[in-house]
Amino acid sequence: MSNPENHIHTEDTGSGRAHDHDGDHDHSVEVTDKNARAVAWAGLLIAGFMFAELIGGWLAGSLALMADAVHMVTDAASLGLAWWAFQQSKKPADARLTYGRDRLPVLIAFANAVFLLVVTAWICVEAAGRLIEPQTVLAGPMFVIAVLGLLVNIGAFLILQHGGDGSLNIRSAILHVLGDLLGSVAAIVAAVVIYFTGWFPIDPILSVFVALLIVRSAIKVMRQSAHILLEGAPAEIDRETVRTDLLAVVPGLQDVYHIHLWSLAEGKINATMHAVISSDETTDAVLTQMRTRLKTEHGIGHVTIESSPDTEVDAKQDT
Repeated sequence: MSNPENHIHTEDTGSGRAHDHDGDHDHSVEVTDKNARAVAWAGLLIAGFMFAELIGGWLAGSLALMADAVHMVTDAASLGLAWWAFQQSKKPADARLTYGRDRLPVLIAFANAVFLLVVTAWICVEAAGRLIEPQTVLAGPMFVIAVLGLLVNIGAFLILQHGGDGSLNIRSAILHVLGDLLGSVAAIVAAVVIYFTGWFPIDPILSVFVALLIVRSAIKVMRQSAHILLEGAPAEIDRETVRTDLLAVVPGLQDVYHIHLWSLAEGKINATMHAVISSDETTDAVLTQMRTRLKTEHGIGHVTIESSPDTEVDAKQDT
């Protein structure tokens, strides 16, 4: 008899074949309470200063500061998204959202990436205009605001470094903040150059440099989120490797095929497959070993396995 805990049920397809479906739902969250607090405080710190930098950049006439402020907007959004994802992950699945709400952050990330590309396009167009007709930039206020921005980013970095536990969301947030650090340094360099040389084109040149940092991050986020939304196979898992591993370590497993892999959300991998099981083995035992191996070795938390005995396969081959 099947173990109810394995969620295995038998389904008659009309062909006389019994199909065993093994569904192991892994709804564990990647962002812990500790991570959530870290991203919340870092996000609030960055969000609080980005408006000051945006206004200060506009008053000082510095496109580099405004570009860095836009970059801080993306970082605050990224940190907010990580916090929001944690809050959503605590909500249980229901009849309408049977997988839960894990894919909502992916959809928002894709939309946010599109918005970032539009913003960076505006920065580049504005920079081109300033290169043609340079505008006066107040180096003193620009330098002060850039230094304050650097200190804010250092503070956010330390919060994430010491407040997080090294999870994927935390590492991603740290990379965003490091990009902000570079943007603040660029603005400081531009202010120093303008103060000592009066060469105003350095401001739009460095603003384009910061914009390119945003484009690079935006394209990466867009590609990753689109791949998940299209239910693409995770890059870190190879189907043939999974098949070879299962056949090598699971006794009684004769063959496995029709393997489909996709990501429900970042770090949450689902799979379906068909297993041919030796008639000498108990189906439930083989399915349980397969599920355990897939979760512990390959990180696949939710797998549905359709099975059939090897005698049935042999009979079909004979006919």
